[in-house]
Amino acid sequence: MSVKVYNTLTRRKEEFIPISQGKVNMYVCGPTTYNFIHLGNARPIVVFDTIRRYFEHKGFEVKYIQNFTDIDDKIIHKAQEEGISPLKLAEKYIREYEQDAKALYVKKADFHPRVSNHIPEIISMIKSLLERGHAYEVEGDVYFDVESYKDYGKLSGRSLDDLCSGARVEIDQRKKSPLDFALWKSAKPGEPAWESPWGKGRPGWHIECSAMSQKYLGVTFDVHGGGYDLVFPHHENELAQSEASTCRPFVRYWLHNGFITINQEKMSKSTGNFFLVREILSKYAGDVIRYFLLATHYRSPLDFDLNKLEESQKALERIKNTLRNLYEAQKRGPGKEVSLAGQVKDFQNKLGDFRLKLESAMDDDFNTALAIGILFDLCREINGAINNLGAASQFEEAMQEAWDLLTVFTQDVLGIISVTEITGSSLDADNDFVNGLMDIILSIRQEARAKKDWDTSDLIRDRLQAMGITVEDTPQGVRWRR
Repeated sequence: MSVKVYNTLTRRKEEFIPISQGKVNMYVCGPTTYNFIHLGNARPIVVFDTIRRYFEHKGFEVKYIQNFTDIDDKIIHKAQEEGISPLKLAEKYIREYEQDAKALYVKKADFHPRVSNHIPEIISMIKSLLERGHAYEVEGDVYFDVESYKDYGKLSGRSLDDLCSGARVEIDQRKKSPLDFALWKSAKPGEPAWESPWGKGRPGWHIECSAMSQKYLGVTFDVHGGGYDLVFPHHENELAQSEASTCRPFVRYWLHNGFITINQEKMSKSTGNFFLVREILSKYAGDVIRYFLLATHYRSPLDFDLNKLEESQKALERIKNTLRNLYEAQKRGPGKEVSLAGQVKDFQNKLGDFRLKLESAMDDDFNTALAIGILFDLCREINGAINNLGAASQFEEAMQEAWDLLTVFTQDVLGIISVTEITGSSLDADNDFVNGLMDIILSIRQEARAKKDWDTSDLIRDRLQAMGITVEDTPQGVRWRR
């Protein structure tokens, strides 16, 4: 079944047909590196990482580009406050971003281009816009002439008249129109600057992504992603200047994720209405945050509160427990010679049906919310099969099929579970030394429980928890996991 995506440009779902068969070229706007990322920044990072993963799951060769904006007014202002250079500040927060992204199980892009490393490409694109009559210079500044591009507004669905009447732009008498935007800004004291044909200066925000995306993906590429707040003006301006400079289509499919809100208000650093990912990670694991972000369809708004993270943690644990049950059942090996071949075959057929449902959900504009719901149905089916068919020798192959299906969608596609966390349990004999120590510790705890020495029992459990080891007392005995 083919993948369908909602294209912001056409405002409808379309069958995804890549420019080159079997290949997908994607560009996603990355962070402006002047602070830690907040949860609103994290949503597109996780969403488009998941979309990339699913394209790879479908067999596409994906070239994934995510930039770092390391030249920007906000970076300059923050650097002045901290008394360091803007590029040094940006470098600091790029490192912090990488730490948060890793905690959220986000795969590294094939390239993470930085604006500061692509000044020649930016200057070259500005030159082409001047040559084609789509830009003009004023006292060392270069502006894009919006009225020179007849299709301006087609991405956001706005007309020039509406945009002009509603423009909230500082009046600059040097500009032909209040909507004209800066391609190059003349140097100001204390700001980073580079030599150009128009004097020393630095690039405007929008031209940066156009130049970098075209360098790595070509004049026309498949997918451009970002948050819905970037549709206008950033992506609208990217589209206009890119097509004006090349006379070629810029992007085939524009994908945008919805806002994260707090009490129905958009999460934003500028209003102080935000939660830093780093702060949340001090209380919840990265997979819990990722689950929360994917449990709602990416185009829908997502309202945040800490109770929803608690719910996400419990829900994710249910999936992990199913994987643990499967892993333990596989470790026990083949069952008795019980003739349940018919029931096992029926279970395998159901697994096939679940695979089709999961593929169908993700094929329909990457509906992770529906896919997660299907995963819970799958977990119930697997747990029931383990209880009812676990004694059958024929069940071994079916368990492997269930394991493969569940791990492919939870780990490889959605990225909400790391299988090594499951296989790193006490039943994993790969680390005999650690397992031996844990056996000793848990036997001491069991003796304390037998003597009703609850203080010692709880102390051992809590100290292990502080080290990242969870101890569970189950009807089948004590169980631990990292």
